[in-house]
Amino acid sequence: MQVTIDISMYPNREDFIPPIKGFIERINQFDALKITTFPTSTVVQGEYGQAMQAVQETITDCQREFNRAVYVIKIIPDYEAL
Repeated sequence: MQVTIDISMYPNREDFIPPIKGFIERINQFDALKITTFPTSTVVQGEYGQAMQAVQETITDCQREFNRAVYVIKIIPDYEAL
């Protein structure tokens, strides 16, 4: 099943640009997915299991490196936005 995931990261710190850039760099390492970053969110599209795993791994890595952030995620099954 295909899925589209729309995700926004809101770091809980004054210097919020480095964590956001770190998130974008990490999520773009998943070659099997279509990934596009817009001014307010990043859209990840692909096979459900791969897309969910990519988002999970990216959030885990960013939590370890940058600490606290809020993630707003929309998961849209059976939809191809890209």
